[in-house]
Amino acid sequence: MNTTDHTRELTTRRTFLGHAAALATCAIIPGRGFGAVGGKPNSVFNGVRIGCITYSYRGEVESAEDTLQALIQDGLSEVELMGGPIQAYAGIGGGGGGRRGGGAEPPPKPTDAQREEQLAKCRQLRKLYNDAGVNIHIQKIGFGPSDEEIDFNFRVAKALGCHGITTERSEAMAKRLAPFADKHKIWVGFHNHTNNYPAMDKPDPILEFGEYIGFNFDVGHYFAGTKGLSPIPVLERYHDRIVSLHLKDRTADGGNLPWGQGKTPLKEILQLMRQEKWTFPGDIELEYPVPAGSSAVAEVAKCVRFCKEALA
Repeated sequence: MNTTDHTRELTTRRTFLGHAAALATCAIIPGRGFGAVGGKPNSVFNGVRIGCITYSYRGEVESAEDTLQALIQDGLSEVELMGGPIQAYAGIGGGGGGRRGGGAEPPPKPTDAQREEQLAKCRQLRKLYNDAGVNIHIQKIGFGPSDEEIDFNFRVAKALGCHGITTERSEAMAKRLAPFADKHKIWVGFHNHTNNYPAMDKPDPILEFGEYIGFNFDVGHYFAGTKGLSPIPVLERYHDRIVSLHLKDRTADGGNLPWGQGKTPLKEILQLMRQEKWTFPGDIELEYPVPAGSSAVAEVAKCVRFCKEALA
């Protein structure tokens, strides 16, 4: 995932139509999905926690409330929630405010009272999701440059009920964030791409910085980046330091495809998670092109179905 373009993709006709289709789908069948119990979703299949990163809905679903409805429609009781919906709901800066001209004063630093109000809104957001049957296990708000901003990001994670925060892989960031992660006992899961992934020939150096430094392991990126190596040995070696997985189906030459059409051993990975009783979540990340006439919400539902059938 490229985090620089995840918040604003609403300008094309196709995106507008997709947004409308997604919300219409949610409105037609509210509160129903795979494994729903009493109107609430349940995506824990034979002990394996299946969720999605809400980047999957990019360009169609923006607000925290609409994101929740999409998750419910897809039958998902677990989620890695992107920063945009959180920041907009809680009034936290960095969510797309107006730009300032050269030499203009930066926005004022939030007061302690304003920070507490933002945290209260995060707790309210957690309750909104939890009452609907959805657990926010990870948040993905970018880390600011100052110690105060970094510390506040961990406080946001606690307020949301998260066990981790995800960010892009960087040894420098691991070193910087480790003391805060240890202090708050909140994991930082470093996300790999095709050109940087957990080491297999020696202990991965990123893990040496702190007890709560781990991996947000993208199995599809690993498969494509290694030209077809199975991600399973990485899972077996580092399972106790994996915060979450990103699940997608890719080919060895790099293509993202609808699930079941690529070569990533998704079914085998899911079944290994069940067999070993690993409790970290597997999060769907929709990156293949949404077919004409469909929507991201509908395609995520197909991925959920794939997981449920693999784990039956």
